[in-house]
Order: sequence, then C-alpha cells, then structure tokens
Amino acid sequence: MKFNVNQQDLQQALSYCQGVIEKRSTLPILSNILLNARNSKLTITATDLDLIFIHELKDVEVFEEGDTTTTSSIMYDIVRKFTSGKKINLSLKDSNKLHLESEKSNFNLNCINSSEFPLTDENFDKNEFIINSKHLLKLLNKCKFSISNDETRHYLSGIFFHQNDVDEKTYLTAVATDSHRMSISKIRLDKKIDFDPVILPKKTIFQLCSLLDNYDGEVKISNVKSKIKFELKNSILISKLIDGKFPNYIQVIPKNNKKKLDIDLKSFLSSVDRVASVSLDKKDGVKFNLSKDILNLSVNNANSGDGKEMLNVKFDYDLEISFNSRYLIDVASQLDGDRVELLFNDTGSPVLIKDPSDFDSIYVVMPMKG
Repeated sequence: MKFNVNQQDLQQALSYCQGVIEKRSTLPILSNILLNARNSKLTITATDLDLIFIHELKDVEVFEEGDTTTTSSIMYDIVRKFTSGKKINLSLKDSNKLHLESEKSNFNLNCINSSEFPLTDENFDKNEFIINSKHLLKLLNKCKFSISNDETRHYLSGIFFHQNDVDEKTYLTAVATDSHRMSISKIRLDKKIDFDPVILPKKTIFQLCSLLDNYDGEVKISNVKSKIKFELKNSILISKLIDGKFPNYIQVIPKNNKKKLDIDLKSFLSSVDRVASVSLDKKDGVKFNLSKDILNLSVNNANSGDGKEMLNVKFDYDLEISFNSRYLIDVASQLDGDRVELLFNDTGSPVLIKDPSDFDSIYVVMPMKG
C-alpha cells in the first residue's frame, strides 16, 4: 500500500474518528482505524462496535492499493502537527509498519492486520428518506442538552425521533428529556416516510452534530430493526439504537399555562447568567419574583452570598417560582429570535418556554421546590 494525501483532508477525517473510538478499549483493534486505499480513494473506518464511521477521501494518489489498521489517536496527533495543507506520503513498509512522511518528518507506526478489524455488512435498502443537513442539525441541537445522564433509565439517554401528524401536516419530531426538563422540536416533511420511531444514542448524536456542522447538503437516513444509517456526501455513520420505550411525552406538555411572560431574550439570558454566578455549583435555584411588568431575579447561597437583578417585562400577574439556572440558560441559548415567552400556571407547575421566531420548538422546565 502506497499513497499521498493532503494534510488538512486527512486531519479532518481523523478528527471525526476520535469521537467514535473509545479511549480505554479492551480490544487493541478497536483503538485502531482501518485504512483502505483503492481506486484513487482512501476509505477510513472507525468503530466501537455500537457505532461505525466511514469516511471517504477522493482524488487520492494511490500508487499501490492495499489496507491496514493503525492506532487512531497517535496517527491523528502526528498528522495535526504536520504543516497545514502539505502533502503526506503514506506507505506500508511491511505488514506491521505504516510509514508517514511529510516535509522533513518521518514516522513508522505499528499496525494490526486489517483482517482483525470488525466489520458488519448490513442491508439498509428499505425505510429510506432524505433530509436537509441543516434541518437535521437543528433538531439535534434543539434537543441534545435535555438528554438524561441517568444510566438506570437508558431509554432517556438519547433523542426520540418519530413521525407524527399535526393538522394534516406530517412532521419529523425529536424529543429529549431527563425528567426535569424536556425539549421538543419538529420539521415539516413533504410527504409521509417509512420510518419507525427510534431512540438515537447520545454518542451518535454528538458524532452526527460534528459531521453536520461542516456539511451542507442532503442526508439519507435508513433504519433496519435495531440500527440506523446516516449517509452524507463523503461520510457514513451506522449506529445501534437504544432498545426501550420512550415515555408518553405529550401528556407532560402543560395545557393550561395561561400566564404569559414576554421578555427580551438577550437581557433574560444575561441576567440569569449573572445572578447565577454567586452560586458555586449552579444547583441553587434562581428565584423569579413576578409582579405587573417587573421580574425580580435572585439567587441566595449560604456559603458565597446573594445576587439580585430586576428586569422590565410584559406580565400581568403576581407569581413566585424557582428554577435551576442551568436549565434556563441551556434553553435560552438555543433560541433564534429576539424574544422569549415563558408560560406559567402556578408555583409548583412546570413552565412552558416558547420561541416566537420558531413555532416548531417548545421546552418544558420543572420548577425547583422551596
């Protein structure tokens, strides 16, 4: 095997692989990436057995076709330290040494034979649909911060994707919750799709986000039983799905929250962030004391002190309620417009948060006791 490749292209591909490969893998082969040079293309594959990432670099000068595997983290570390955009020559000296050369640098990396690399061949021919990359990224970003970290309820440690109909329109809807807060976002589909409801794991979501951040185009999605496949122009991501039943989230959405607080988004975000600074662990509730067109925010911490701030708002009631500041900041950071609407019922009930510039996303946050 012998080929040349551009430093930036290889660095980008290897950086994606870092998100897939487990740092402490018990099987040495799982710390490795599979390199395959054929037909003017270099295909790089990384897997942790639950997630498979395949990236293709085109227009690669291949002098001798072949394949091998080498340690992903070491190769990435070397490649990113080479001069940006320069040519890297790679060749397999013998079956267990990969030679890298760029400018005046020479490295020989240990290899494991590619026959040991675990590859599964799945048939994903059915249940296919196409989605715009920016639309998919929006769904993931609007929901991912609400994913649960609680290992005991594994069915909450991902985003629930499903198709649903609202007012005779079809949507692809994404939902995530950790039972203290919930995010729901949807995008309109041109037509009904063949797509079974799935729960996409957290690691897959973050890997997908990093791919979509640098990509503008179509994504082909197909799912078969317990796996899902995302195809981009030069990348493929295949993931196992979370086995479990996502709770009925519709019944959690507050129906009679009539007390509407309308507020400038930037002021709200800055104020909550500032008063929360006095709390070391951010676990102290930020207290809302609402009266006619006035919001008083306060945080009180026995060890570090207290902070208060007043905001002019649009509100017609009197209400006292407390929230985890982190939850409010997470939601507010994802809103697109200039304003935010918070709809309350009473002190002990969850708040419904809406973005007036995006009717397709809503958030529910539970208040704190006391």
